Amino acid sequence: MRDVAIIGAHQTKFGELWDFSFRQLISEAGIGAIDDSNIEGGNLEAMYIGNMTAGLFVQQEHIAALIADHTGLNPIPCARIEAACASGGLALRQGIMAVASGYHNIVISAGVEKMTDVVDATPAIATASDQEWEAKQGATFPSLYAMIAKRHMYEYGTTREQLARFSTINHENAANNPKAQFPFEITIDQVMNSTMVADPLTLLDCSPVTDGAAAVVMCPAEDAKKYTDTPIYVKASTQASGTMTLHDRKDITTIDATKVAAKKAYEMAKLSTNDIDTVEVHDCFSINGILAIEDLGFVEKGQGGPSVEEGITENGGKIPVNPSGGLKARGHPLGATGIAQAAEIIWQLRGEAGKRQVEGAEIGMTHNIGGTGGTATVHILSR
Repeated sequence: MRDVAIIGAHQTKFGELWDFSFRQLISEAGIGAIDDSNIEGGNLEAMYIGNMTAGLFVQQEHIAALIADHTGLNPIPCARIEAACASGGLALRQGIMAVASGYHNIVISAGVEKMTDVVDATPAIATASDQEWEAKQGATFPSLYAMIAKRHMYEYGTTREQLARFSTINHENAANNPKAQFPFEITIDQVMNSTMVADPLTLLDCSPVTDGAAAVVMCPAEDAKKYTDTPIYVKASTQASGTMTLHDRKDITTIDATKVAAKKAYEMAKLSTNDIDTVEVHDCFSINGILAIEDLGFVEKGQGGPSVEEGITENGGKIPVNPSGGLKARGHPLGATGIAQAAEIIWQLRGEAGKRQVEGAEIGMTHNIGGTGGTATVHILSR
């Protein structure tokens, strides 16, 4: 297996992008990543596109062919990768494996979602849960994560204020991210007093409905310096599966797929949590951010809430979490999220993150999950 380097990255603005179509978003992300890589489109040998459900959001399937055609890259092989909200992370992993195996030399992995073109996004998002046992019984993702939050509060004493603090830290970071959907700060009181969605989660505990796209270009590590002076090296790329339903789990306060993928990633990279300088976690709801830092091994199970309250996840803390603003404030265009996380870590490791820069960042991690943990991907990247 060959070592792999990422040589370019780009992300569109995230938000309610009424003036941009699905194909325009993915084209902007791809062209930006190609330009950042100092290559031509004709140098690409394959494309992997993360997308959860364009069929429901924009009534368009067969998007791989659509994207290859619209970007003028025919007859390049292009594959759509679907793993719910982890589609982007899995598209990144497919691109890495294609280069590592020697099957392709230069590939692009991207993600895209256009979510605001439907009146109600909830039914489309709910297709990532078990239809028979959850969605058709009325369970939505806010209600499923609310059950997790309630149990975590019962088991470990996690407080409502600690959940809210996770959201406010994300917004503090997003205030320095011009690509973020919500680049402004909020207060704990605002989070706690915002509209109730599913007790104890209020509106400001929840990631938004978002349009956006992101892309990265990768090649064999031995060739990376031909294209850029600042290649970022892939130290680990892992994936694990978990139960679709909460009722099948021994403990709903633990995302087993995250734990397995993280353990494999540390082993693959020959690193530990102490070596990670910053991490982008999948905080679709504030409780999931707390679960993530526990299940990734940064704090003991049950200590996520107090650790957030103590400030260890802030920029400048022991383990800066979501310098981009995370899913909560940067935004969460489902299929693009895993790629956007990688792009943020790439900019952090290059020292190009501006006011949100994590000082001295040399090794970063991304964590992307689908549903309530049916799929998890973890990547470790290094300068």
